[in-house]
Amino acid sequence: MKANSVSRRRFMTSAGMVVGAALTTTQTDIASGNSNNDKNVPFRYCLNTSTIRGQKLSLKEEIDVTAKAGYNAIEPWVQKINDHVSGGGSLRDIRKQLSDLGITVESAIDFPRWVVDDDAERAKGVEQVKRAMDVLAQIGSKRVAAPPAGANREPGLDLMKAAERYRVLLKLGDQMGVVPQVETWGPSKNLSRIGEAMFVVIESGHPKACYLPDVYHTYKGGSDFHGYKQLSAQAIQVIHLNDYPADPPRETIGDRDRVMPGDGIAPLSQILLDLYNNGSRAVLSLELFNPTYWKQDPLEVAKLGLAKMKNAVNKALELS
Repeated sequence: MKANSVSRRRFMTSAGMVVGAALTTTQTDIASGNSNNDKNVPFRYCLNTSTIRGQKLSLKEEIDVTAKAGYNAIEPWVQKINDHVSGGGSLRDIRKQLSDLGITVESAIDFPRWVVDDDAERAKGVEQVKRAMDVLAQIGSKRVAAPPAGANREPGLDLMKAAERYRVLLKLGDQMGVVPQVETWGPSKNLSRIGEAMFVVIESGHPKACYLPDVYHTYKGGSDFHGYKQLSAQAIQVIHLNDYPADPPRETIGDRDRVMPGDGIAPLSQILLDLYNNGSRAVLSLELFNPTYWKQDPLEVAKLGLAKMKNAVNKALELS
């Protein structure tokens, strides 16, 4: 019998087959103490607030929804944090709210132009990263996304230069206590594929370098999901989990077409099992931009998303 088969069986027993009814599972888990804090659960579950962005909640409301839905991690947008401060809010209060609710900030979303060739624009992008890291450190965030903002439409970015520029962010992160993660965007002409992102990660030559993948963006960018088998636990610390339908096709599919995990055609079982077998215990962050969900009650959307993610994990671990 394989050792990992034993661990999977042990997980399935301890998790109590967490997904029974899609909308009630998370509350049952919390009430029974079988939450995603359980040391035997291989992945942690996080809510990227883009999933409920259309409801236009305040930062404090987004945190409350995250906790009530049963998550123990959140991935907020830096702009929402800045809006909270500019509106007279306190970062100290946000940190206390997070602590009181048992919510960690595993990552955050921002769009600095850190990788562009224009020196002046890139300098502004690095300053934006610095400001974001300062704010995030004050609320206890561990990481921040570093997407290819500004380097999408025109091909020709030198990936070795991109690696050098990423190292600048990593050294800044050493000072600020927040790790930047290279993120791929499917439509980007330069950083859309797994191999491109990992070239930048590896050639940065920094021990904390890591990659922030996204199921939808991996599909949109054209990479084969078997590439995830080559990625170590260090390489992926957070992954944006979502799904996509067969229609629209890859050429025209967009962010708004993302669907809940399990509601599309993505090979989620393959992805999750490959990560698991590589020792990954990455944070699974639900990231959707679907306007259909934005029209619904944010708490119900968040609950459904958590149940769908847990169901996807269970299906993956049942395969062997």
